[in-house]
Amino acid sequence: MLRQTGQGYLFMLPTLFVLLTFVVGPILYAIFLSFNKVQLLGGTSYQFVGLDNFIRLLDDDRAKIALWNTAKYVLIVVPTQTFLALVLAASLNAGLKGEKFFRIVYFLPTLTSSAVLTLIFMWMYNQNGLINEILEKVGLPTYNWLGDPSVALNAIMIMNIWSTAPFFMVIYLAALQGIPKSLYEAADLDGANAIQKFFFITVPNLRPVTSFVVIMGIIGTFQLFDQSYIFSGGSGGPNNSTLTVVLLIYQYAFKNMGTMGYAAALAFALAIIILIATLLQRKFSKEETL
Repeated sequence: MLRQTGQGYLFMLPTLFVLLTFVVGPILYAIFLSFNKVQLLGGTSYQFVGLDNFIRLLDDDRAKIALWNTAKYVLIVVPTQTFLALVLAASLNAGLKGEKFFRIVYFLPTLTSSAVLTLIFMWMYNQNGLINEILEKVGLPTYNWLGDPSVALNAIMIMNIWSTAPFFMVIYLAALQGIPKSLYEAADLDGANAIQKFFFITVPNLRPVTSFVVIMGIIGTFQLFDQSYIFSGGSGGPNNSTLTVVLLIYQYAFKNMGTMGYAAALAFALAIIILIATLLQRKFSKEETL
C-alpha cells in the first residue's frame, strides 16, 4: 500500500512541482509582499509594515476611482454579454438556414488577439472613424470615444461585449444540445409559443451553465487590463475614466518602484473582492449555500 502511494506521488511530482513553482509560490510571495515595503532599485530590500499597505487603500482616491470603474464595468458587461450569448446560441440552435456559416462568423472575434482587436476598435472609434461616420449618416450624435471621459469606458464595454459574447455562446450552444426535445414537443402540445418555451424550458434547464458563464464573466471583467492599457497608453485616462484596478496595480508595481508592496496589497484586496462576488453569485443562483 505504501509503495503504491509512493508511486502515485512520484508520477504526480512534475505536476506538483509546476503548481508549487508557478501558482502556489507566486501567490504566497505576493501575500508576503503585501505586508512589506519593498525597494527594488539598488538591491531588493524588505521592510515589514504590517497592515499599513491595506490601510493606505482606504485613503487612496485613485484606488476608489479604479474600483468604481471596474465595478461599473462588471455590472454592465457581465449581464449584457451573458444575455447576448444566450440569444445568439438559441438562434443558432433553432436550425436556421446557413447555421454553420453564422457559427463561424459569430466566433471570429474570439479568435482575434485582444491587442489587435483593441487597435482595430481604436481606429473605428477615432473622431473621423467608421463608427462616427455611421452615426452621422443615420442622423445620430457622434462622440469623442477616446478623449471624452464620459464615454471612454463605454467604448471599452462595447468592444468587450462584442468580442467575449461569442465565446460564451459556444458554451450555451453545447448545453442546448443536451435539453431533451421531448420537453419542447410537450410544450407544443400544450400550445406554448416560442417565447414561452424559451423562458420556461430553455432558461431553467441552462441555469447551471448560466452560473458558470456569469462566474467566468465576473472573474474576467474584474481583471480588465490590456484594453484599458492600450486605449489610454497606460495612464487610465482620459481623467482616470478607464482606470481599472489591475491597471492601477501595474502602475504601482512597475512605474513606481517603491510601491511594489502596496501593489501586492491591492492585488490581494482584488482577489478577495472577486471571491466575495463569486460566492454571492453562487448564493443568488442557488448553486450552493454560504
